[in-house]
Amino acid sequence: MSDTVTRFAPSPTGFLHIGGARTALFSWLLAKSQGGKFLLRIEDTDRERSTQEAIDAILEAMTWLGLDHDGEVYYQSQRADRHNEVIDQLVESGHAYWCNCSKEDVDAMRDKARAAGRKPKYDGRCRERGLGPDCGGVVRFKTPLAGAVSYTDMVKGPSAVNVEELDDLILRRSDGGPTYNLAVVVDDHDMGVTQVLRGDDHVNNTFRQIPIYEAMGWQVPSFGHVPMILGPDKKKLSKRHGALSVMEYEKMGYLPEAVLNYLVRLGWSHGDQEVFTREELTRLFTTDTLSSSPSVFDLQKLEWMSGQYMQGADVNRLTAEVTKIIEFEVGRDEAEKLNLKILPKAIPLLQPRAKHLVDLAEQSRLFLVDVAFLMYDETAVKKFLTPEARALLEEIAPQLEAIEEWTEASIEACLRSFIDEKELKFKVLAQPVRVAVTGTTQSPGLFETMAVLGREQTMTRMRRVVEDFGL
Repeated sequence: MSDTVTRFAPSPTGFLHIGGARTALFSWLLAKSQGGKFLLRIEDTDRERSTQEAIDAILEAMTWLGLDHDGEVYYQSQRADRHNEVIDQLVESGHAYWCNCSKEDVDAMRDKARAAGRKPKYDGRCRERGLGPDCGGVVRFKTPLAGAVSYTDMVKGPSAVNVEELDDLILRRSDGGPTYNLAVVVDDHDMGVTQVLRGDDHVNNTFRQIPIYEAMGWQVPSFGHVPMILGPDKKKLSKRHGALSVMEYEKMGYLPEAVLNYLVRLGWSHGDQEVFTREELTRLFTTDTLSSSPSVFDLQKLEWMSGQYMQGADVNRLTAEVTKIIEFEVGRDEAEKLNLKILPKAIPLLQPRAKHLVDLAEQSRLFLVDVAFLMYDETAVKKFLTPEARALLEEIAPQLEAIEEWTEASIEACLRSFIDEKELKFKVLAQPVRVAVTGTTQSPGLFETMAVLGREQTMTRMRRVVEDFGL
């Protein structure tokens, strides 16, 4: 195992969304591609907004996506004593100081600087006053007065900012609680994190955090910042674009490996390849090919990706998933009345066109329901179940009934023999038969469908059209 250690550190103030899941995936791949460790830290120091429900949802989403973490989950809220210990060390070493300036004082400093055309920030009034804990104020970091903070971003390349742009940030609030930037640095150091991949909304935090590492004499990790995901209109991703909780995509019927594959292609590439196994991703991933430009979320592309995985998915797995969807929708008692045993035979016919599991469940209904509950498309009925077509169905029915062995080949031979005898075009008979047995013009291959439905169900549906037509 290598020395590489990455982490994902979500804040449990809401569910895990697509952007966060992609960040977690990139960090996971970075660790796995180098034989390192991937750690999970819950940054729950915002006690008012953090919830157990959100924590549970994050863990559930990570499990569903298969992003396993090494070791126990870290909780930032349990480490306040350690954070304050480091703050005390920074004060003792002269890298931090106590400040009792009020919010009004600081606002006035910023207004004055802004009016003079300078960076609006705290002016360092308390840096050399030698105040102590009894001042009842905050602890601020003593940012260097000259020079620059620089690093090489794993995604964006060389990055630097003049220290004049930085503030003497607060490390400890007046209530005694450590602030975000201090806690993150301490946690990443103590967890042995060597590489930090996160969203580019953290770029400014990186410039604030590096001086803290240096003040403590700690090794600075490598940083990389991935651009945000945009909607099709090139604006910030919103719910109407697809910025949903990860678990909403499970409810929508997407396979986790399809979502994972789609996410990795939002900002990472390997040639022109689109579909990757997890093993391929682990072997091929590198930050060198992470894009420095925002990616665009495209639901149609996700559906295409999902379709690729649906085609290759194990039939037994799909059968189990479709059964769960149907039982949830109609209830277990009603589901028991359906012909669920037919699913292992029907699903291979439906897989090539299914976008996701919910779509597959919907398409499978024509195989499951009894003839009395088969829904017929009105347009298809009017167009193809004409009196002439029903007469042809009535004539072919006894020949189909007499087939000795009910197979795809024997069904096709019977229908084609009838078509040749009557000198008909194939669609003149095929479409009425299709509508009669499936209720629609859109279905898998006709002969395969009839074979899977079985002789009894096929003939019952045809007789309903010919004799009753109570559609």
